[in-house]
Amino acid sequence: MDTVTRPRILVVGAGFAGVECVRRLERKLGPGEADVALVTPFSYQLYLPLLPQVASGVLTPQSIALSLRRSRKYRTRIIPGGAIGVDLRAKVCVIRTITGKIVNERYDYIVLAPGSVTRTFDIPGLTEHAFGMKTLAEAAYIRDHVISQLDLADASDDPAERAARLQFVVVGGGYAGTETAACLQRLTHAAVRHYPRLDPGLIKWHLIDIAPKLMPELGDKLGRSAQEILKRRGIDVSLGVSIDKAGAEEVTFTDGRVVPTHTLIWTAGVVASPLIATLDAETVRGRLAVDAEMTLPGHDGVFALGDSAAVPDLAKNDEGAICPPTAQHAMRQGKKVADNVIATLRGQPLQPYVHKDLGLVVDLGGKDAVSKPLGVELRGLAAQAAARGYHWAALRTNVAKTRVLTNWLLNAVAGNDFVRTGFQARRPARLKDFEFTDSYLTPEQVRALVGDTGIDHP
Repeated sequence: MDTVTRPRILVVGAGFAGVECVRRLERKLGPGEADVALVTPFSYQLYLPLLPQVASGVLTPQSIALSLRRSRKYRTRIIPGGAIGVDLRAKVCVIRTITGKIVNERYDYIVLAPGSVTRTFDIPGLTEHAFGMKTLAEAAYIRDHVISQLDLADASDDPAERAARLQFVVVGGGYAGTETAACLQRLTHAAVRHYPRLDPGLIKWHLIDIAPKLMPELGDKLGRSAQEILKRRGIDVSLGVSIDKAGAEEVTFTDGRVVPTHTLIWTAGVVASPLIATLDAETVRGRLAVDAEMTLPGHDGVFALGDSAAVPDLAKNDEGAICPPTAQHAMRQGKKVADNVIATLRGQPLQPYVHKDLGLVVDLGGKDAVSKPLGVELRGLAAQAAARGYHWAALRTNVAKTRVLTNWLLNAVAGNDFVRTGFQARRPARLKDFEFTDSYLTPEQVRALVGDTGIDHP
């Protein structure tokens, strides 16, 4: 078949959903059946659930960055950049490459899996002074920052500055926030032994959330167990509380408390990628409204899945229920979308996505964990074994599995080295600097850039 006439499949995003889709397409498509391209600024898949362990130094960044180029059979073309707009009518995706060049990429079929970004609110000073926990760069940066606070506090003779540098605030009582607070508290607790001039009692961690319960998806009992573990470690957990304003050296809570701190970590949920807003299509709570086959109604050849799509959850007897933005759903949706893209190419019927949630695991570091696999409530070492066993099995490559297992064993035996690796630059980098949420176009800007490109597209 002539290469020019091959159907072009464009996959946007190299998260769990996008990578599983690409891998399935490569395995099941014939060599001349279609051309596949993947849009991603990084040539790796990030195993996001283990990000707090990178921030705390238990794992190295490379351990959870799974290369997309290791396979010798890999034949997908990687476009190094980020999709910043899509013109559904012209079948063109607007891409900003890593060099800043704007490229109009035409397609016959598009799979939208751009993932999510950190959800923020209109809180004074938030984006200027808070850190996120959504990217590998943020995790590495936060580790350097936290250790630098200990270094600076140790070097200071000002009691007020010492106290401020040794207070840390994490906002978000979900999995990301709870695991981040738990893992980083273990890091500072272990590190302070190597700072004889510092009083360990000055180190204070605050975990706050506007919700009345910690990790409500786990249920009341496990949520309370997690809260008790955190309190036993000295972490101050405040529920029904959020941030009123944030500054460079202090944070004001909505209950009126003012906490002197140089560290505010914001993990209060996620929202669909801003790319979805460029489509000018129907959304459900910000996520693209798709059917059970994960196609966009009214638009041929458009599929969407993962955190950016409101995929109906047919496994629940609840009309209107949509799948939560979790890795287990994204991975399985990726495989099903690949099957449906191939079915569309071959003129076969599409299949709906159905998956019953397998449960949740929360690793609090050390011997502490709470897990609920298949509805069974676990605590302590049993929960830790379930959590780490699940994550280890879910890693895509044997190389990643070996690295993660080696890091876990080494950390358990030798502990942490508390080394700053140099990501803490002279110029501060905060939440607004890592996720590039101001890079996306409006639907009007997309149409202006695309122009007549692709109108005659077959």
